[in-house]
Amino acid sequence: MCKAATWPPSRFISGNRESRVFCAPLWIKPIIDFLKKSGARPFLTDASTLYVGQRGEAVSHHMCAARHGWDPLVLGAPVIIADGLKGDNEVAVPVHGKHIEDAYIAGDIASADFLVSVNHFKGHELAGYGGALKNLGMGCASKRGKMQQHYSTGPIPHPDHCVGCESCVRVCRTGALYLDEETGKIALDPEKCVGCGGCFVACRHNGLTVNWEIGVQDFLERMMEYVKGVLATKKKPCLHVNFVMDVVPDCDCVGFTDAPICPDIGILASFDPVAVDQASMDLVNEAQPLFPSKLPELTQPGDNKFLAIHNHVPEHMGLDYAEAIGLGTRDYQLVRM
Repeated sequence: MCKAATWPPSRFISGNRESRVFCAPLWIKPIIDFLKKSGARPFLTDASTLYVGQRGEAVSHHMCAARHGWDPLVLGAPVIIADGLKGDNEVAVPVHGKHIEDAYIAGDIASADFLVSVNHFKGHELAGYGGALKNLGMGCASKRGKMQQHYSTGPIPHPDHCVGCESCVRVCRTGALYLDEETGKIALDPEKCVGCGGCFVACRHNGLTVNWEIGVQDFLERMMEYVKGVLATKKKPCLHVNFVMDVVPDCDCVGFTDAPICPDIGILASFDPVAVDQASMDLVNEAQPLFPSKLPELTQPGDNKFLAIHNHVPEHMGLDYAEAIGLGTRDYQLVRM
């Protein structure tokens, strides 16, 4: 039996303090050891990012994991990039949601018998916060799935950056991308685009960028419907572990981190991803705010810290919709160990 754990792999230095925006490898080793004692064959996994970078395809992704200490000989579990070499190993899972009919889940995550999501709880510049639900919905989706959550109209061509190499045209299986006959620069037929995301990996000149413009509420609802798709691939309840430590205001998408907004709180675990995220958020909000940080100076314990930083996000940040579609409950009992 195989088990999977998701992991966001970036780490940066802020001021005179080292601050993490991922779970340190040795924090995860006890989980791996426990799973192995239970008879499982665990592996660590992630799916490629939609944007081009160190995690845009599997080769660079593996090297990034190795640089950050994810060594199978030390941890006892290999790293497997779940959506394949170029992000197109996917499984279409019926969701029949308000926004999503079929969710495109990374193939090896869908194939795993069981899943443990391991999450660094923090802020997020679009979703408001990042925890178990975001790691499941966005982190377990293939490139096509990530595009489906962010928008549905295809990439934005930037002809000024295009060098006419046709790398993106060759990987476009539907013929949506082509070189304009007059300019010799990239152009898009949006009617043919299926949003697979392969063109972002192929282009090395910023000739194509992601169209991030979608309403935040729609984005959050799409992401929660993707969580439903991920969990639908598992016969047994999945375990969700939130490390509420080094709670920084933004995620690793921005390429840097900032000072934490509250003291370290601890580790929360639940079979309910909605409950574990709600409890994590409540504990962060109740905690003493730390300054200097991205928080407004008048922030008090009890204030919603993530809303204070990301005031464009709806109040409940998708947790209400997650509860409404049956992913879990926002009511919980906190058992301190």
